[in-house]
Amino acid sequence: MLLMIWVNDFWSLTQVPKWLQHATADEDYLGFSDVIFPAFLFIVGLSIPFAIQKRRLRSETTNAILLHIGSRTFALLSMGIFMVNLETMQDRNMIISKLWWQVLMIISFFLIWNHYSSLRTNPRTLILLKILGFILLAFLAVTYQGASEPTAWMKLHWWGILGLIGWGYLICSVIFLFGKLRWPIMLIAWIFFAAFNLAEASGILTQLNSVRSFVWIIGSGSIPALTMAGVFVSTLYLQKFSEKNLSRFFLMLLGTGLMVLTIGILERPFGGISKIHSTPSWTEICTGISILCYAVLFWLVDMRGKNTWLNGIEPAGSVTLTCYLVPYLVYPALILIGIQLPTMLTSGTLGLISALVFALMIVWITGLLNKLGIRLKI
Repeated sequence: MLLMIWVNDFWSLTQVPKWLQHATADEDYLGFSDVIFPAFLFIVGLSIPFAIQKRRLRSETTNAILLHIGSRTFALLSMGIFMVNLETMQDRNMIISKLWWQVLMIISFFLIWNHYSSLRTNPRTLILLKILGFILLAFLAVTYQGASEPTAWMKLHWWGILGLIGWGYLICSVIFLFGKLRWPIMLIAWIFFAAFNLAEASGILTQLNSVRSFVWIIGSGSIPALTMAGVFVSTLYLQKFSEKNLSRFFLMLLGTGLMVLTIGILERPFGGISKIHSTPSWTEICTGISILCYAVLFWLVDMRGKNTWLNGIEPAGSVTLTCYLVPYLVYPALILIGIQLPTMLTSGTLGLISALVFALMIVWITGLLNKLGIRLKI
């Protein structure tokens, strides 16, 4: 999450080294920024088995867990749609500026999905705050104007980062819920989504173009493939390695990561390496990198017991969604109060350092909000 906030700030910088940036749509290339989002999807997958098993230990029924999965997906899709439309809005004829529209959007998210139990809020007050949040979102939707036409309404241009996470979470959570702790099922699901992604890139699925607009796997299989890889790894750990032979699990991670990375390189002829086009090479290379990074962290934290070195950025992992949304409040706030960095701090190495400092500041603000009882929980 810290790295995601850092690379998301590159738009405000100049002279950023090419290897750090996102590749463009017409490039067969993998930049550092192109790895961050798929790694996050892999982490989402890693967390799913632990989260669902925890609910099962509390004796929650399958229907109750399905309802929870559905509510989380609804929240992520809703936030994703609003944030995508923010990118294409124009405020020439709107009653509020784009900056204030953005601020009110984030405030409404917190009103609806804040974790109020830590505030000991009166149940009636909690309901009123949530209703206020929905009313505010409705107001923003009604007042919205798109860039294409003065009267354009909000549209589903794409699902946005949060929306894509939502779809990946939904698909993979349901598979794990009904597949339970059977790792072969998770492996089959992972291979299916990766194969679907490869089939799409190779043109095998062109005969299905007539139904693409109505029924299709999000990201042509790439999004659930990245997420399902994480589900498979955690399922295998919980079923076979959680109480014995961590060294074997570490070696399994290394072997799997190198194998998937090699497959990704071999798939490069099928569309090249492209995040924008969700090519199989991008999907598998990023999956392999994610598994290898996890292997290193597993060795360092679980096997060597080095688990305090990231305490300084802990809020980025424990209240992740809050951390992701805080910049969307900070950016317009800085503009509205007239704070602007000097040019020397937005260019080259100094620019990258200032962006990293900004990311660390966001994590600190997130931790402060968490202590005040302000954090999203969906």
